[in-house]
Amino acid sequence: MAKKPVKSAVKSVAKPAKKSAPPAKPKAPSKAKASKGNAIEKINEECLSKLIELNIEQGLQAEIQWCLGSYRSDKNPIGLYTMAERALTVFKAVRDSNPKLISTKLVGDIEKALKSR
Repeated sequence: MAKKPVKSAVKSVAKPAKKSAPPAKPKAPSKAKASKGNAIEKINEECLSKLIELNIEQGLQAEIQWCLGSYRSDKNPIGLYTMAERALTVFKAVRDSNPKLISTKLVGDIEKALKSR
C-alpha cells in the first residue's frame, strides 16, 4: 500500500481582527434627580453662608458642612434635607425677632426645596 501525502488538519488563515466596541460610558443620573440634588445642595450652601454671616448656630454650621461633604461623596441627600429643615426653623425664629436679617425669598426657597423631596 502506498502512503498518501498527509494534509495538515489546521489551516492557518488570518482572520480579520474584530472591531472592539468603545468602552461603555457611565450613565448620568436623570436630570430630574440631579436637579433635585443640586437644588438642596445650593440651598444648604446658602443657609451655611447666611449662618456664617450672622455668626449664629456654629453647631448647625458644622453639621451642614459635614452633610455637604458627605453628599458630594455619596450623592445621598437625606442629611441635607434634615439640615435645611433645622436651618428653616432657625431662620424663622430670627426673622420673627428681626425681619430685616432673613429675606423672605431665602425662607421661600428653603420651603420649596423641602417640598421637592
